[in-house]
Amino acid sequence: MTGFSMKKQVLVAAGLLAGVGAYAQSGREMMYVGTYSVRGSDGIYVFAFDRKTGTMTPVQSVKNEKSPSFLAVHPSGRYLYSADEGAENGPAKAGTISAYSVDKATGKLTFLNNQSSVGNSPCYVSIDKTGKTAFVANYGGGNMAVLPIQADGKLSAASDTVQDTGSGPNKERQERAHVHSATISPDNQYVYIADLGIDRLSIVKPNLKTGKVSPASTPYVMVKPGSGPRHLAIHPSGRYAYLVEELTSSVAVFSRDPKTGALTMLQEGVKTLPADFSGSNTSADIHLDPSGKFLYQSNRGRHALAIFSIGNDGKLTRIGEQSTEGKTPRNFLVDPKGEFVFVANQDTDSITIFRRNAKTGLLTYTGKSVRVPAPVCVIMGQ
Repeated sequence: MTGFSMKKQVLVAAGLLAGVGAYAQSGREMMYVGTYSVRGSDGIYVFAFDRKTGTMTPVQSVKNEKSPSFLAVHPSGRYLYSADEGAENGPAKAGTISAYSVDKATGKLTFLNNQSSVGNSPCYVSIDKTGKTAFVANYGGGNMAVLPIQADGKLSAASDTVQDTGSGPNKERQERAHVHSATISPDNQYVYIADLGIDRLSIVKPNLKTGKVSPASTPYVMVKPGSGPRHLAIHPSGRYAYLVEELTSSVAVFSRDPKTGALTMLQEGVKTLPADFSGSNTSADIHLDPSGKFLYQSNRGRHALAIFSIGNDGKLTRIGEQSTEGKTPRNFLVDPKGEFVFVANQDTDSITIFRRNAKTGLLTYTGKSVRVPAPVCVIMGQ
């Protein structure tokens, strides 16, 4: 081999290594934090997580003054979407959804475009498994909107909406419909729409070619009046589903028919707080570990995560709780490998990091955290 050929191969190899990116070279993974636009927040924050050291390092902050409170990553990992919540009582249909490209080498974001969410206060966005469609929950508008995603990651105008109407017994929080989440089933066949205002979990079937949705054969399930459905987590097997009941600090457990998407109540109103707790509390987020053996739910007044074991029949047993080492834990992330849990403490401006025991499901605070103004969502890149 000539010296020139060898030198050329070395240069090519060096170029390939550089293309892998700084975070890949050190084994780091990218994380994204959505915030409320208060206390000096820029909007969206990008971090690199080093699994070996359990630390998060700041990479970028992206200016967005409309409270990008909930985030979702495209299945390709090349795009990120934010629900720009704004003000619940702002102009009608004032909410927007923003699209960003993700630099796969650095994890940094670049704004692409935004579209109307067709409702006030969008608080949740999810992307279907093919990456062709975004489903948006408008809390203030009481509806779910369907937004097609273009080949370049940009959003098109909404192609369909599902409008809820009605009210619930809690006059302060359930004066009208408040759609809080739109969760896609693992098989990509159904979307579950949780409405806090009317105590209903609707089930729709999306048509990804037309961008329309239609009611499933079993179109909805009602939960206990005044409980306030918020977020849904579906078991990895697809056979069970777990619903945060925000207003009663409880969780509803359902068996799920994978063929029809229908839900049947297994356990109603499972309490997430200790029996001796007498303060005020609302529950927020819910996640399972990758094995499907444990479930976690955040309690904002208690400043803790409730921890449950999941039986072979899908039912829950409360096994304890973990202080989040901060106030008002809203969204949290159980990392895809099940080794760490990251908690967004909204009112103490911090993301706290916990190690997870895969056998017991219990958590241990690592003593490490990062400062982010008013964090309300934390996710990991693809």
